[in-house]
Parts: sequence; structure tokens; C-alpha cells
Amino acid sequence: MVMAACGNSDPLAAKGDCASDALIIGSANFPESETVANIYTEVLRINGFKVDTNFGIGSREAYIPALRQCAISLIPEYTGNLLQYLDPEATATAAIDVNKALTPALGDDLAIATPAPGEDSDAVVVTRATAEEWNLTSIADLAPHSDEVKFGAPAEFAQRPGGLPGLKKNYGLDISEANFVPIADGGGPATVDALVNGQVRAANIFTTSQAIAENDLVVLTDPAHNFAAQNVVPLFNAEKKTDKAVAVLDAVSAKLTTTELISLNTAVSGDAKIEPKAAALAWITAQGLNSPIG
Repeated sequence: MVMAACGNSDPLAAKGDCASDALIIGSANFPESETVANIYTEVLRINGFKVDTNFGIGSREAYIPALRQCAISLIPEYTGNLLQYLDPEATATAAIDVNKALTPALGDDLAIATPAPGEDSDAVVVTRATAEEWNLTSIADLAPHSDEVKFGAPAEFAQRPGGLPGLKKNYGLDISEANFVPIADGGGPATVDALVNGQVRAANIFTTSQAIAENDLVVLTDPAHNFAAQNVVPLFNAEKKTDKAVAVLDAVSAKLTTTELISLNTAVSGDAKIEPKAAALAWITAQGLNSPIG
């Protein structure tokens, strides 16, 4: 792979060796992806695989082509967003429907192992005080208060199907243009601050954000599946997928719940600021995955 990349400033632009026994584990450029990629890396090594890494690649537009040409072998993905990337016309949102639609969308060059129960999905989040004041448990409970709700989210949330249009269609939550507050940090610290400080009454925050627990925020349930399921799933170049690798990663995925993802994110992005590799190694030991499986 290194020789193939000579003369090219971007090693991902070169075709890798699909026939090699080695696996190259990639990650996107955000902490959760890198942490999960470190878990995959270390557990595969424990189970006898030769593994290299290429973390922090960037978006799907960069890493999916790299995966297709074996510049990387495997990367953590999210079922709903992967389906939307591969099939922009897909309408599935419930986990069982997303998984069913994903299989044909992968084509011949990509393959997945079993999705984890843990997911990192969009959510409508309110403060504990608001939830208690209005007796909120689901997004539907928020609908009668539409006129009172200032809603914080990225600007694109106002137009995308799972954003304001979906909330209106599926729950009757009708947020006016005047009550929509665009915040350009993807549900990060600025969004959380706006919610906690009362600038907005509800916000779009991802379910594995450590800020939810740290600020005692309430995630409203989504029984109509407005937001597509986003279960973590190992995504392979199809030529690099083997029964042994799947068995190892299925054992990892079985333990990778949403609660565990939140715990990992808190370790890495919370006050402790633990490096993703160190957090991954501690998690592997705690889960009993630090010796060969089977």
C-alpha cells in the first residue's frame, strides 16, 4: 500500500491491497468514531489479526471511496446515515427497516457485521425543569406548546426531512421561523449552553453527548421514528470481511450499548479528557474483551 501511494500526497487516493492479510482500521474525524475504531483495533489484535490504523480521515465523502478501494479495510459507521449516503431516496427510519434497506444499498464492494444496540442519533432534548413543567416524555407531548418553544439546531435542521418538517408531520410540533434558532455547532457546547441558559426551550442534540447527563437534560422519546436509527456498525470493504473478523466484532458490538457509548464519550470529551486509545483499552478490559474470544 505504501509503495502504491508513492508520489501521491494523499495515501487514501491510492488503491490498497485487498488480498493482504492485514486490516487497516479507519475512523472519521470526531472523538466517538476514533474511540470505537481504537476498540476495533485492539480487540482484533488481541484475537490475532495484523492491524494498522488510519484515523481522523474526515467525512463519508473521503472514507467511503477509500474503503471501496482497500486504502482502508474497516471503519465504524452509523446505520441510518450510511443508508442515506448510499441511497439518498431511502425513507426507512426504524432500526429494523434501516437494516433491511441497508443490505441491498451496500452493493458488492461493501459489507457490514451485526449492528450494535448502541446508537448515536438526533434527538429533541429539553431541560429537566421544562420536562417537569410541561409533563414531557415524548416529542408528541411538546406539540401543544409549539407557540412557546424556541428551538435550537443547525440551520439545515429547518429544511431536512427529519428536522422541523418531520417533527410537524409526525408529531404536530410546529416551530415557526421566528422561533427557530440556528446554532452551527452540531448539538455541541453552544447548543447545550443555549438550552441550559434558557435561550431555547428545546434543542437538537445527539443521544450520546456527555452533556445530557452532565446537565441533567431530558431526551424526549421518538415513538414515530422521526429520526432514523443510527446504530454503530462495522463497515468493511467486502473483500476484507471474514467470518473470524465478524465474530470478533460481533462480540464487541454486543457490548456497545448507548449507555456505554455515552460513558466512552464522557471519558474522552468530558472533564477527564482521556485519549481515545486509553479509553478504548480501559473499556476493553472492563468488558472482558482483553483475551481471545472463544
